[in-house]
Amino acid sequence: MSQAPSVAIIGAGMSGLSAATRLQQAGLQVTLFDKSRGSGGRMSSKRTDLGTFDMGTQYFTARDPDFVAAVAQWRAEGWVAEWQPRLFRYDEQGLAASLDQQQRFVGSPRMTALSRGLLGNLPLHSSTRVEQLQRIDQQWQLRDSAGEQYGPFDRVIVAIPPAQALPLINDITALAAPAARSEMEPGWAVALGFSAPLELPYDAVFVRQGPLDWIARDASKPNRGSAETWVLQSTPSWAAAHLESEPHAVVAELVSAMQAVVGAPLPAPTFQHAHRWLYARPAALSDWGALAAPAQGVYLCGDWCLGGRLEAAWLSGQHAAKALLETA
Repeated sequence: MSQAPSVAIIGAGMSGLSAATRLQQAGLQVTLFDKSRGSGGRMSSKRTDLGTFDMGTQYFTARDPDFVAAVAQWRAEGWVAEWQPRLFRYDEQGLAASLDQQQRFVGSPRMTALSRGLLGNLPLHSSTRVEQLQRIDQQWQLRDSAGEQYGPFDRVIVAIPPAQALPLINDITALAAPAARSEMEPGWAVALGFSAPLELPYDAVFVRQGPLDWIARDASKPNRGSAETWVLQSTPSWAAAHLESEPHAVVAELVSAMQAVVGAPLPAPTFQHAHRWLYARPAALSDWGALAAPAQGVYLCGDWCLGGRLEAAWLSGQHAAKALLETA
């Protein structure tokens, strides 16, 4: 090719952004597409009059040396900050301080700040649901749900959950077969705002009994403001059993579960909001890194390809970009 290959990336969550930034640095022409109104995927924050609520990813850790270096750069940019919550655990024995001493990071001043920083000047077609890939003269055309066409592109990276990716790559056996075997678990998240601080000795709780998986005082995260804001996240099994529940019913049940953890009645929240994640986390761990069909110029990545954490999503995007660059 006489000029740098053009790449379409479907999905502007962490894995898609990771691949996009690496390819842009290598000089390729990259265009992102996402069905949501902006970038970030599960790095989602809801903005309200009380402040923001991190409705998806609550925090992330860094272990891989390359990811550790990336996080150091993001901290220097001011996109992320360290979070040091008073951390507890709740199980059949009751509440106790957690012994987990991992270093934790969050986007600052909200989780979406990281995705906005990574997006930079990359072109993004938001609110665009890509429904079809069509191969024409060794290049790819994309078609969205409104019938709009995009392209041509020399390569395509699909960085979305496997159930959403399958209709796009169903004819590419090397990609479709593993994607079809991969499952994602659902989750419910509830945001709560209170008119006064809750006098509790913890900022976050790993919950190992009942419908809750996690409780966090969002306001305890760096640069979040002074409002009393909390986020509750359900277990995947509870969410699967309540996928079609009304949001108000979800709020009521998860607030009741929080009261069981707290061990006392809670004041009535001044704000409440429930969000359903159909694809909250991988049901099982994989070690693919990313999936590639070089002959067709199509690649798959996401946390489901590697391990379920935000770090895994970033690493998977790096794997996809590396595989693509080897054939560019």
